[in-house]
Amino acid sequence: MRLPAFDLDVLRTFVTGVELDSFAKAAERLGRSTSAVSAQLKKLEDQVGAPVLARAGRGLVLTPLGELLLSHARRLLSLNDEIFGHLHGTQAQGTLRLGLQEDFGEHLLSQVLQRFAAVYPRINLEVRLGRSAELLPLIDSARLDVALAWDTGVRTAWATHLGHTPMRWIGAPARRFPADEPLPLVLFDAPCVLRSAAIEALDAAGIAWRIALTSPSVAGLWAAVNAGLGVTLRTDIGLPAPLRVLTELPALPSIGYVLHRAREHGGAAVDDLVQMIGQAMA
Repeated sequence: MRLPAFDLDVLRTFVTGVELDSFAKAAERLGRSTSAVSAQLKKLEDQVGAPVLARAGRGLVLTPLGELLLSHARRLLSLNDEIFGHLHGTQAQGTLRLGLQEDFGEHLLSQVLQRFAAVYPRINLEVRLGRSAELLPLIDSARLDVALAWDTGVRTAWATHLGHTPMRWIGAPARRFPADEPLPLVLFDAPCVLRSAAIEALDAAGIAWRIALTSPSVAGLWAAVNAGLGVTLRTDIGLPAPLRVLTELPALPSIGYVLHRAREHGGAAVDDLVQMIGQAMA
């Protein structure tokens, strides 16, 4: 059985008339004649099968059924307007600036950029890879619109915790280091939340260590570890295939990742990008 469908123009006339407390004013606002508005209300009551308005002195009031219809009509019109507004927003032009902790770059860029470009072909997406200490000031100054970074305890005005992932000791496949010598570490320079976690865990376990190499990039860390220069502390995200997780070193907790926005309401494109990142990280 095919169900009848409400005419959105009729519903808009009904809602506008109730909100203005005058269907004559509604006719003027909507650019219709009063007779056309009357015909629409008659059509609506025919569809519903009962009166939605009743006389009260010289005016009209909602019947109980009319009150129920008004609530549903507002929701339906709001959804309709939201859909059209969203679809219109996909034709927007401009530039959206995204910052990513470098660890997330390879994991996110291919799938998120492809999806975003398909929905918003006219928006240029500028991507900056960096560390939390570099990205968060750019969010505060609105030089980035969105940034995904490790949870370092620093909060911006509009930050959302997306999840967490275990920290891992990472080493080369066949490389072993003498137990009677300080463990060589390959790390970012300070400040770095993973560097601090590595040093604190080794100190707590009484394991001697030394900084064998520092690198400003995750790619540099991976290359140094793969060359056998030392071990590093990262996560499974973006872990190159040749490297392995080391289980013989002290266990570590998880680290969170947080999505930062420069503005509370950045528009449909920003909202969709945030949703795509959240889905990819899930």
